[in-house]
Amino acid sequence: MPHSRPMPSVAAGVSELRVQGEDGAYRAFYFTRSPEGILVFHAFVKKTRQTPAAEIELARKRLKELLDV
Repeated sequence: MPHSRPMPSVAAGVSELRVQGEDGAYRAFYFTRSPEGILVFHAFVKKTRQTPAAEIELARKRLKELLDV
């Protein structure tokens, strides 16, 4: 599986970085279409096979807050 993949379910230009450690799986969402550079705006421990809807909603909220400033 690739270490990064697009996450259009969050927003256009968002990707998910996947990290597998000895003690679990971790995910970080980042946005590449910002004039300020790459914005890493949400990270969490992955406990289920599918990304929880609550994590996607929180990511959308955080990205919106960053872009509306």
